[in-house]
Amino acid sequence: MSVGFFALFDDIATLLDDAASMSQVATQKTAGILGDDLAVNAQKASGFSASRELPVLWAISKGSFINKLIILPFAFLLSAFIPWAIVPILMLGGIYLAFEGTEKIYEYFVPHSDKKPTRDLTPKSKEEILKIEKEKIKSAILTDFILSIEIVIIALGTVVSQTLPIQIIVVSFVAVVATIGVYGIVAMIIRMDDLGFTMIDTGHALLVGIGRVLVKALPKVIRALTVVGTLAMLLVAGGIFVHNIPSLHHAIDFVPMIIGELIVGMIIGIIALIIEKLIVKIRSL
Repeated sequence: MSVGFFALFDDIATLLDDAASMSQVATQKTAGILGDDLAVNAQKASGFSASRELPVLWAISKGSFINKLIILPFAFLLSAFIPWAIVPILMLGGIYLAFEGTEKIYEYFVPHSDKKPTRDLTPKSKEEILKIEKEKIKSAILTDFILSIEIVIIALGTVVSQTLPIQIIVVSFVAVVATIGVYGIVAMIIRMDDLGFTMIDTGHALLVGIGRVLVKALPKVIRALTVVGTLAMLLVAGGIFVHNIPSLHHAIDFVPMIIGELIVGMIIGIIALIIEKLIVKIRSL
């Protein structure tokens, strides 16, 4: 009896050890999406009054957890009954990532012909402000849902050959870490300027200097995260195709892997962007 009991503990320890190792791999694979998730949510959660920033972020965080609770069961059912579909879905996600990353670069370099909407400076009632706030939260949660699907599928793709218990532990772990990690960092970022203003108000020379740096740094940090997130999306997208298409992997052997993945991601993104522009143009005829 005692032998069986200790054997069970040994099996559990082995399972957790395997899950821990695979969790590290899965987290590394999803790092690119997490970088983009961080940049997107930092932008979505900023722009509110200081008293509303954290409540808004908390509302988005709760929505993110609900998104994961919806997505995870479907992902595990997919893995249990039609595991062959994971790689195609993963590659579709790669196309989306490449397109999104390339589109951001395109929009940066190609000026828009659309006129910028005039800013409404009319004072708004409390009800109107709360309505706008709810709409922004809803938009942020929807964006999080799309990014959460990508995170879960990429994490699942790294452990698709493992047993179902390991898949559940690893993918659930990545999903929880993604939510807590991303929104925890976002909370620190969006409060950076408030901390800066608090330091400035102290009047102490050193604190005033640090406070001014923090206030000025906030928009630059968000812009830097956007750049890093864009590059990460292209790298992750390229990596998905390179690691799942052997001929493509051999074709880029002449360059460092990170450069090859970036090139592949860019090429896929450009093709996807061209197709999207053609579809939009045809529809407008």
